[in-house]
Amino acid sequence: MARRQIHVSIDRLRGQRDEPAPRPQKLPSDDRACPTCASTFRAEEMRHNLNVCAACGYHWPVGGRERVAQLSDDGAYDELWTELRAADPLRFVDIQPYPRRVEAAEAKGTTEALVCADARIGGRPCVIAVMDFSFLGGSMGSVVGEKFARACERAADRGVPLVTVSASGGARMQEGVLALMQMAKTIVGFEVLRDAGVPVIVVLAHPTTGGVWASFASVGDVTYAEPGALIAFSGPRVIEQTTREKLPEDFGRAESQLSNGHVDAVVDRRELSGRIGRLLGILEQPPPATASLAMSLAQNGTERAARMAQALPSIPRRLRQRVLGGEPPADGGPR
Repeated sequence: MARRQIHVSIDRLRGQRDEPAPRPQKLPSDDRACPTCASTFRAEEMRHNLNVCAACGYHWPVGGRERVAQLSDDGAYDELWTELRAADPLRFVDIQPYPRRVEAAEAKGTTEALVCADARIGGRPCVIAVMDFSFLGGSMGSVVGEKFARACERAADRGVPLVTVSASGGARMQEGVLALMQMAKTIVGFEVLRDAGVPVIVVLAHPTTGGVWASFASVGDVTYAEPGALIAFSGPRVIEQTTREKLPEDFGRAESQLSNGHVDAVVDRRELSGRIGRLLGILEQPPPATASLAMSLAQNGTERAARMAQALPSIPRRLRQRVLGGEPPADGGPR
């Protein structure tokens, strides 16, 4: 049997359906489009604007070292404890072994989810501890807790403030209970700073959730947040799936947390360095010379008052009453 040729035509259907919208052209590799307002910027523009959309203010995530450079004066800093690496005491395996995940994360250019450095902000020395969400979701494992504790001790020993930026999904599940122990360890580090009288400034970036928010990220002396940052123990998606209830659109966002009193201010990233610099100037402790001068003046005043008290019996009674306050003597004593 001969095969019949099949002919398909869609000309008749074109008049009944709308023409599909043309696909957007692919942007060059160094261009970025804002997910909120669809504005596009060159890579140089993004770096100059600290990865913030100039049209709508959307904040793109930034890496740990890039964040430290943004906060530091002239982008200069000395990174600390880069030799620390994550171990695998539990021999944890999910889709792939934990060491392979760590190696893949290190291939992106950083060694852990926390970057610590000595730096200056607004001309004042400080210790900076910044979390990097690109490293395993900024999860807090044993190395993160150890580096954070060392940063607290360093700030306390030097008497300089600690500035920390959080961006994390919580504790690192591949390390199990060892990761949960870091919550207590970071709080102990803050206790060391409190005993030393050293201020702590916390900046909450997107996202700050889980064990990080349930530990050090929520107990700073001054707490700032970036616009639109998600700040909650559990994200809205997890809560909705658990409770079967619809949450408000602004649930857990920085602006909502500000209205609830959980943060002190929502600060644009482009103003963050200057804001922290002014705050460090307010919180700066007086130099020792000023304190010793005040004590010497107080001591001299005390000695002078003692000498006046010893000389009081030799002062005529009327004058003594005027100095001490009260009515002059009625018996017409010596004046």
